[in-house]
Amino acid sequence: MSEAGATLAQIAEAAGVSIPTVSRVLNGKPGISAPKREEIERLLEDRGYARRKPRRGTPLIDFVISSLETQWATELLRGAQAEAARAGADLVLNATDGRPAGSPDWIERISARGTDGVVLVVSELEPQARRELSRLQVPVVAIDPIGSDTESFVTVSATDWVGGREATEHLLALGHRRIGFITGPITLECHQDRLDGYTSALGRAGIAADAALVRQGDSLIAGGQRFGGELLDLSDRPTAVISGSDEQAYGVYLAARERGLRIPEDLSVVGFDDVDLCRWVSPQLTTVRQPLSSMAAEATRLLLKLAAGEEVASPTVRLASKLIVRDSTAAPHS
Repeated sequence: MSEAGATLAQIAEAAGVSIPTVSRVLNGKPGISAPKREEIERLLEDRGYARRKPRRGTPLIDFVISSLETQWATELLRGAQAEAARAGADLVLNATDGRPAGSPDWIERISARGTDGVVLVVSELEPQARRELSRLQVPVVAIDPIGSDTESFVTVSATDWVGGREATEHLLALGHRRIGFITGPITLECHQDRLDGYTSALGRAGIAADAALVRQGDSLIAGGQRFGGELLDLSDRPTAVISGSDEQAYGVYLAARERGLRIPEDLSVVGFDDVDLCRWVSPQLTTVRQPLSSMAAEATRLLLKLAAGEEVASPTVRLASKLIVRDSTAAPHS
């Protein structure tokens, strides 16, 4: 009986082999016995598996990102492009403007022209797009994934929990006890992990987390200005603020200056990412360096391996973050 729309994983399970083995059959790769190859070919035919349109020549990668408006996005794109060029692949850029990725038109274009895979950056796939990419045998590697619904993806991220903890411990060591935190979009695992690291560091120092000192932000300058202003208008305002992104941290700078507060004399500020902005602002911003370019390069490298039917060492890759201390943090006034 036909099972139209069967996924690559379902074919592999039925044949008792790994997904890369099925992929090798689809791509005509050697190293598989004739009987097993025939069995997999029969399963593909019987279950109506839609084969990806064969592509020849230069590999093609779809790089899907929610927005191109930030330096954070520029760093990621730079890393992906550098790795694609090194591997002799072409990169197609897709910006979703914050919407879930995978419109019917996009799926139709991929199906028509072919693609070797998708690097998905802090966005989410429409359910139909997820099914279609699986049916078309298109691998996906996600950078900074949303939530936990990524079991079918290889994921690349940074050690965000460690970064949140180290930023908080740095401020605690300076003597700060009322430390505010403005997250980025909290649906992203990376921002939840940073917040968890902050909470953990406070707890280890014997300081109870105060919900009044936490705001859920948007990673943008305007968000930092708005939510930073809310924190600084508290009757017992924080003496330090950690931001989920550098650009949002700059918004905190603006909010502080609007209120006549000096950085770091009256308020210490820590960012996340270490984009060029950190060295342009005055005072230069203390931040947690995220290896953004390396993360995108690694995601691109892993995607090309999956597209070639090769296995990857781990479905989850985390690259190390690092606290970079500059001039925006100091001991609080007594």
